[in-house]
Amino acid sequence: MTARNLTTSMENYGTTSNVRRERQRHNSLSPSSHDYAYASTPSRKSLFISRRSRILRFCKMLLTTAGVCAALTYWVLLSSKAEVHLRESDVELPLEKLWAQYSPFFPVEEYVPPPPACEITQVNIIQRHGARYPTTGAALNIVSAVSKLQSVKEYKDPKLEFLKEYVYDLGTADLVASGAKQSFKAGQVAFQRYSHLISAENIPFVRASHSDRVIKSATNWTAGFSDASKHLFNPVLSVTISEADGANNTLDDSNCPAQQGSDPQTNAWIAVFAPPITKRLNEGAPGANLTDAEIYSLLSLCAFDTVAHSSGDCEEGKVGLSPFCGLFSKEEFKDFEYVGDLDKYYNTGYGNPLGPIQGVGYVNELLARLTSTPVNDSTQTNHTLDDNPMTFPLNRTLYADFSHDNQMIPIYAALGLFPQKQALDPVKPDPSRTWRASELVPFAGRMVVEKLECAAKEHVRIFVNDALQPLEFCRSNYQTAPRGLCTLDAFVKSQGYARNGGNGDFEKCFDL
Repeated sequence: MTARNLTTSMENYGTTSNVRRERQRHNSLSPSSHDYAYASTPSRKSLFISRRSRILRFCKMLLTTAGVCAALTYWVLLSSKAEVHLRESDVELPLEKLWAQYSPFFPVEEYVPPPPACEITQVNIIQRHGARYPTTGAALNIVSAVSKLQSVKEYKDPKLEFLKEYVYDLGTADLVASGAKQSFKAGQVAFQRYSHLISAENIPFVRASHSDRVIKSATNWTAGFSDASKHLFNPVLSVTISEADGANNTLDDSNCPAQQGSDPQTNAWIAVFAPPITKRLNEGAPGANLTDAEIYSLLSLCAFDTVAHSSGDCEEGKVGLSPFCGLFSKEEFKDFEYVGDLDKYYNTGYGNPLGPIQGVGYVNELLARLTSTPVNDSTQTNHTLDDNPMTFPLNRTLYADFSHDNQMIPIYAALGLFPQKQALDPVKPDPSRTWRASELVPFAGRMVVEKLECAAKEHVRIFVNDALQPLEFCRSNYQTAPRGLCTLDAFVKSQGYARNGGNGDFEKCFDL
């Protein structure tokens, strides 16, 4: 299959036909080419500190025995308790990594193979759908802001001149071509990384929440997996879980009606950073009368317009930016990013008392798979599905589930991932925070839980967008074990919140 045909194939899987192809595009938005090639694995500039890089080079130079070198390298990278995750500098950080949950997928770190004495025996993947158009509500706000700008007779700011010929042509909520490609590539990477787990009798078991963009992301993933195996293994989407009101669904955030949203926190931050931008754009477009809330909509349009019309993604560095991106500085996009961080933290994350409970059902399903025991849960699980070995098997080596960002966040929180020393301040961002939506739930973002056998003992590792999680809450041998490696027994014990049904929080979801 050629690269060009592959693009067409993915468009058939996951895009809509209502885009006006004759749109006059700004030259900064036009993608450079549709002739792309797939890398065998995601690549990314290492985020480890330079000292550790020098140690690795020195190790490679001195050690002549391959096995010893591998073991020591793993230890240097993973066992040091002083390891620091460094974000790229402002100069190096691409703009599209500042779009919070609207960022295209990118590996946060380079994937770390298991220690030499360990063998991966099971993999559990949960992945967000690929890049999409704005939802209905967001689209209405965007169109309102663009219409105000286009109603102006004369622009005082030359950067706004492109609006004279700009045509808004985005669909609503559906998967876009680049989003289909993201999921296809994820399927390819999954086969390349875990092919040793696959056989004709044991192919991936795939589930999806019953949303069009989620289902298409799942089928794009299975297509990529099949393609990477040269069509030797052809997984299918086996289960879709209803998103209807009242339906139990561990892959959708729809089972907590008493939950309050994040508007107070996000609105507080917009009121801090947006006014100077509102003033500047209104001066550049006299009579537009933009509001602070519409500034957020225009910033988001930079992301949506880009992913809808670009053939590339963060991994390949081929993102052709929308002309709307040029209306704002990098510092202003960092402020925009924080809106997304606050939204995820206070909507279904740690900042919401009823956030983590919404991830409990999935965590209990994960524990059932890891331990090969029936699901024990009284929260969001659908027991009609989970009690049936045809719809919830316990004998597979690779599971892939497809979901939404607002459901993956509470799963992280229920597990205990990404804890913050202090709650996110709605009016003062902490530049050293580890809670960044772009690194947690970008488009096609994913969590991978590996089960390993190390010296005849079962262990667990968790990756989020290829970043190995420290799992300090469960490390049974904290002083000696490599970072991120936890015995299965200790991991199960660490999940007391989920195993106890959320300690009564699920009942609070219905205190209306």
